[in-house]
Amino acid sequence: MPAETITNAAPGDLFVLRNIANLLGTGSNTSSALEYALCILQVKHVVICGHHNCGGVRASLLPPNANAPHVNERIAPLRCLAEKHRDELEACESLDQKVSRLAELNVHAQLAVLRESDALKCAPRRPSLHGWIYGMNDGLLHELAAE
Repeated sequence: MPAETITNAAPGDLFVLRNIANLLGTGSNTSSALEYALCILQVKHVVICGHHNCGGVRASLLPPNANAPHVNERIAPLRCLAEKHRDELEACESLDQKVSRLAELNVHAQLAVLRESDALKCAPRRPSLHGWIYGMNDGLLHELAAE
């Protein structure tokens, strides 16, 4: 779902970085996008938005795919997060519930990564940070965290 659609924003109002499971990493694409948004555009708000039924999150809960080594590497932090919250996730009644809960936990985890990022530390103006989850079933944005 396009970010402009779920937020009722006009085209060009949002600077969006999309990737598998909204994972912030150390790669140049993510780092340069954050740096551009924070240091050049000086955005007022940064949103980490996950979604229920996320395929990347689901993949992290399944055995690694031998044919997708780059995907396995990319979602490795999610596997660690799932292990950290194993008891909570095992209490979920279905795989879909596990995926939804891990997607929410990941939003919080990525906000923590963002807070420690060089781009945020060097930004001329500190933006407000938000954690959202998009409900694929209800079509609604749910705020998980804000500061």
